[in-house]
Amino acid sequence: MKTLNIKTIVTCVILSGALVSCSHFDELNTNPDGSTIATSQMLATKLILNITRDDISSEKGFMGHFMRDKYILWSEFAQGEQYNRIDRAGFGKLTRLIDAEKMVEFTEELDGAAANSYKGLSHFMRAYTFFNATMEVGDIPYSDALKGESEDNIKPMYDTQKQVFVGILDELDEANNFFALGGSFEGDVIYGGDPVKWQKMVNSFALKVLINLYRKTGDAELRVAERFNDIVNNRPIFESNADNFQLVYSDQEHQRYPFHKLGNQFVIYPMVSDVLIDRLKALNDYRVFYFASPSEAQIENGASASDFAAYKGIDPAIVYASIGDILNSKDYSGVNARYTEIAEGEPVCLLNHAQIQLTIAEAVVRGWVSGDAQAYYADGIRASMHFVADNTPDEAAFHHNRQMDDAYIQAYPATDAVKLTGSAENQINQIVTQKYLGTFLQSPLSAFFENRRTGYPEFPINPASNENVPADRLPVRWMYPSDEINYNTENVREAIDRQFNGNDNVNELMWLLKD
Repeated sequence: MKTLNIKTIVTCVILSGALVSCSHFDELNTNPDGSTIATSQMLATKLILNITRDDISSEKGFMGHFMRDKYILWSEFAQGEQYNRIDRAGFGKLTRLIDAEKMVEFTEELDGAAANSYKGLSHFMRAYTFFNATMEVGDIPYSDALKGESEDNIKPMYDTQKQVFVGILDELDEANNFFALGGSFEGDVIYGGDPVKWQKMVNSFALKVLINLYRKTGDAELRVAERFNDIVNNRPIFESNADNFQLVYSDQEHQRYPFHKLGNQFVIYPMVSDVLIDRLKALNDYRVFYFASPSEAQIENGASASDFAAYKGIDPAIVYASIGDILNSKDYSGVNARYTEIAEGEPVCLLNHAQIQLTIAEAVVRGWVSGDAQAYYADGIRASMHFVADNTPDEAAFHHNRQMDDAYIQAYPATDAVKLTGSAENQINQIVTQKYLGTFLQSPLSAFFENRRTGYPEFPINPASNENVPADRLPVRWMYPSDEINYNTENVREAIDRQFNGNDNVNELMWLLKD
């Protein structure tokens, strides 16, 4: 993959037909209309960074995603994400898609191949944005969305979630078709304007969308298994980590890894969850030595940093009052020093090769596609391990003398504790658990949605700490935005009545989650 880091971004914006070098990353993205002429390439850069840099966030905001994913506990104070509080969603990200429309409008003077790539990017941005919105709340405005300017429609109706998913899949088909006819284009800070790389991303993302529809395989309109099979067998998808959809960081101001220590007052607060550490230890998985730091108490008691026993995960459902005692005991694992000490850190992926291989493995187990589930499963695990090893300097402080060399990575998926075995449901548990292990500080909220979808891996529930009501369950959705309740009342109320019998509650099951 032609990976562009953030430093590269600031050198490649074209204005008024001439190359202009920008010295500030933020100026390029927070004020794309600051120039007198907007271009497709400027808007492409803005859109891509909207869904990568902006959504990934930084410092405490970055870790907030992973508290909800049950990777991280927060010792500063009781954090709502850790204790399962979900409030109202926001639809502000949908307004990004106005830029997607403008980006296409500005392609009229470009050659056809480049114009096709911008059109493909526009369809992908729409699919990606609407997918994330519907995953949070259920039914959303889709057909009528973003028509305030063009049709003076500021109160859009709500499509059913099924209609939204049909639209998302159709848009991804369109994106694939346009990129197939596309050419190199400017403004792409991820793949350097390579339409083939984008075609792989679009189709891989479609597989992610489809696996979330596994309860709907009987729906003739959705054609879930048929679509999945066609993509795997007939379209380009991720082939290696070189295809990962990721943002790469560098040792420059405003361009460092999101949790790097410089200017970050929050580096002292994360603790690593036992949901992660206990599973890594049970599977003899060396990633624990790359993800976490050893417990100071265990080291003081004679353990080596290269011993699995030196790593102590903490129950993320523990009542906050008990965290102070654990801190004082120093018997816990924090995040590995590479996340705070290395300015470049590791790239943060929103979708990667490992996730896609594991998704295909699940589809094989479900009977959607033919193939060897173990082979896809093994390839996914190896891709995850190679990603970690390849992005970690060879220093003891970062791998604790438990390096994942090629021999270890090659052999690991076939070990007795790891290889697929048992019933189909047990194999799905193993596959989704490996997805969980492979997305530590990656792909924010993926683990939350995978757990919601499958129940794997099991997330602990403690009524004494759980901020959800009732306290014996995990919430499954966000409530609708206050602005919609206040200003689009009739349409949002109709959607709430249709889905949830009038109860806009975090515990209500959306269509996607119903058998």
